[in-house]
Formats: sequence, C-alpha cells, structure tokens
Amino acid sequence: MAHLRPLVVLVLAVGLTACAQKRSAATDEADVKAAIESFYAAMKKGDTKAAMAMIAPDAEFVEPGRRETRQQYEDNHLPLDIDFEKQITGKRSPWNIKVNGDTAWGIATTEYHGPVDGADVNFASTQLAVVTRGDDGKWLIRSIHWSSMRL
Repeated sequence: MAHLRPLVVLVLAVGLTACAQKRSAATDEADVKAAIESFYAAMKKGDTKAAMAMIAPDAEFVEPGRRETRQQYEDNHLPLDIDFEKQITGKRSPWNIKVNGDTAWGIATTEYHGPVDGADVNFASTQLAVVTRGDDGKWLIRSIHWSSMRL
C-alpha cells in the first residue's frame, strides 16, 4: 500500500489543480465583467475620475470612423457619453466574456429607446471591450469599440 502513496498524491495534486483553474477562470470572467461594468456605472453617475480609473494609460477608443487616445476620449468624448447616460437607460444584453491569460474581451449590445436632448432615439449599440490584467492583478480596459445602428 505504501507504494501507491506517491500515485495518490499525484492524482490529488492534478485534481486540485484542475479545480483551481476552473475557479480561477470563473473568477477572472467575473472580475473582467466587474471592471467593464464599473466603467459604465461611473459614467451613469457622472463620475469622470472613477470612469477613467478603469481605463489603462495607453487605451484607445473606437467609434465608427474615429479612433481616440485615452486623453482625447477623456477630454472630448467622455463628457458627451456621461450626458447621454444621465438622460437615458439602455437595456443591455448579458456580457459575453472570454479570458485568455491576462487578456480578456467582453461584448454586449445595449438598446436605447427614449428622449435624449429633446429628441427620441431608437438604436442599438454594440460594445466590444478589450481588458488586460496588470502586475497588480487589476483588470483595466485597453480599448472599447462602439458600433451603433438604428432600430
């Protein structure tokens, strides 16, 4: 029986490692989703500082026909996004999160129906966020691509 002890230890070690990896993947997905949602929640509250705290220093933003640096987004576009988010609440599909090591991406679609700046809007916006984990373990947004279409 003593000769089986190393085999039992090996089987247990492999089994525990596999379980830990599954928990880690689920935790990573939840953490990535939380990072993305924190950004959107800060915009909804009008909290520029909290929104930008979720954005990596070298991030880039993409909207149809336009690419912006982090600074350009913060200076020019974020105030408009905050104003928009304060006026209307969209209905977002669940985030589809994929994690590959320290890189992840999430995609969701949000439908907006209602008044913004005195005019009715009726469109869907698909958001693709690329998120990376830093050495400190914190997930930050590296890029967001927004694409919209009228409904």
